[in-house]
Amino acid sequence: MAAPALTAELRSRLLGELREADIDRYLALLLMPEGVRDDLLALFLFNTEIAAIRDKVREPLPGEVRLQWWREVLSGDRDGEAQAHPVASVLRGVIDRRAMPVAPLIAMCDARIFDLYDDPMPDRTSYEGYAGETASSLLQMSAFLIDPAASALTATASGHAGVAQAVAGHLMLLPISQARGQLFIPADLLSATGLDRDGFLSGGNRERAANAVRAFAGFGREHLAKARAALDDLPASVQPAYLPVALASAVFDQAESRGADCLDRSVRMPQWRRQLQLWRAQRRGKI
Repeated sequence: MAAPALTAELRSRLLGELREADIDRYLALLLMPEGVRDDLLALFLFNTEIAAIRDKVREPLPGEVRLQWWREVLSGDRDGEAQAHPVASVLRGVIDRRAMPVAPLIAMCDARIFDLYDDPMPDRTSYEGYAGETASSLLQMSAFLIDPAASALTATASGHAGVAQAVAGHLMLLPISQARGQLFIPADLLSATGLDRDGFLSGGNRERAANAVRAFAGFGREHLAKARAALDDLPASVQPAYLPVALASAVFDQAESRGADCLDRSVRMPQWRRQLQLWRAQRRGKI
């Protein structure tokens, strides 16, 4: 399928959609290499599309149907329909023009099935697998679009950074996920604090809930430290791919400080602080 021209009007429209759906990646995108921003924009919007499906359906089955549609778009089986969908059309153009691997993107769709249900996250290993196929894959594909050759070296950095970013995201979403009966904190971390899924969601024991939140933040911080160590060994060319992860540390700080209060009010920082953190990370070339 021929790639559509990304006109100024279409670019503005898509940037507005990303800003509305994922302000953090939107802000990071503005600091990434200009020559690949359009390609990254398509990738980020694909991620927002599949990540938001849970919020747009009342039952899991329509969500699974939507994810299957995206799988078929990625495989090239729905070119006619994809041409009428701005994000799908632009993404298919990037895939064709840049020879971007589709297997990681299809795996992202598969992993998002978990979002449609309220099943507990069994343990930290399961969480790492989930984050690896979602946030880590997104980072890996971002690195590919920025520097295809160097991206072959980024698996370890992307793996750890993705887990850290996923933990930070789920900490920020705790009030929303708790309200709908969904929990991403691994069951083995909950058990270590004397809670199970239902006990945490009920919010009855604030002290134990606070310990669970802090343990989850600590889990994310461990992966962030490993990501930073791995990134030190990578070329400067791919460092911009990891800019969104620069926001994770401050989220962990807030979560560890506020504990169970994270269930009532999101630990998301004001926009101006997020912009400042991203700008500083971009200037120093490190997250």
